[in-house]
Amino acid sequence: MDEGYIKFQPVWEQRPAFPANDFPDLLYWRQRCYTAGWIGAYPDGIGFGNISQRIAGSDQFYISGSATGNFAVLTPAHVARVTAVAAARNQLWCAGPIIASSESMSHAVLYEQLPGVGGVIHAHHLGLWENLLHQVPTTAAAAPYGSPEMVASIVDLLQTTDLAARKIFVMEGHREGIFTFGQDLAEAFAVLAAYFAGILTPF
Repeated sequence: MDEGYIKFQPVWEQRPAFPANDFPDLLYWRQRCYTAGWIGAYPDGIGFGNISQRIAGSDQFYISGSATGNFAVLTPAHVARVTAVAAARNQLWCAGPIIASSESMSHAVLYEQLPGVGGVIHAHHLGLWENLLHQVPTTAAAAPYGSPEMVASIVDLLQTTDLAARKIFVMEGHREGIFTFGQDLAEAFAVLAAYFAGILTPF
C-alpha cells in the first residue's frame, strides 16, 4: 500500500503555524471526521483521509498536513496552506510547519473548477466505498491518488456527470477513498453523513 506517499513535486515554504482562528471550521470538522472513523490510521500506523477549507476570495486553501491521519487531535502545527498548483507539471506550492497532504491536488481542482465550494473532505470507508463504486461519479481505475491523472479524471467527471450537484465521488483506483464537498465543511460533512445514514442513495 502506498497510502500517504506524496506524488506531486512540492515547493514548500517552511514557516511557523498559522493562527487557529484562520481555520476553526477545519479543526472542528476534522475532529468530527476522526471521531466517525473517516479520517484516521490503519493498524500499521499509516494515516488516511484529509480535509481542507478554502481561503475566502481565492483558490488557496488550508489542508491537513501529510501523514496526520493518526493524530487524535489536529492542531495548527498539522495544517498547511496551499498557495498554487500546476497539475500538468505535477507541482504544488505550500507553506506552513508541515507539508500539505498527498491528496492536495485533488482538493485544489475542486476549488478551481467550482467557485462555490468552500470545504472538501477526503474520507476512507471500505463498506461505503464498495456500495457507491460506479453508483455515484467514480474516477478512472488507472488514476492514482494525488496525481495529475486523478486531477484530469475529476475534471472529466465534472464535465460528463452530475458530480457538481451530487457533491460526492469515489476513487476506483484508491481503495476506500471517498470525496465530498460543499459550500462549507458543514455541508461536505452532511453529504457524507447522509450517505452513511441511507438518507441519500446512489440510485
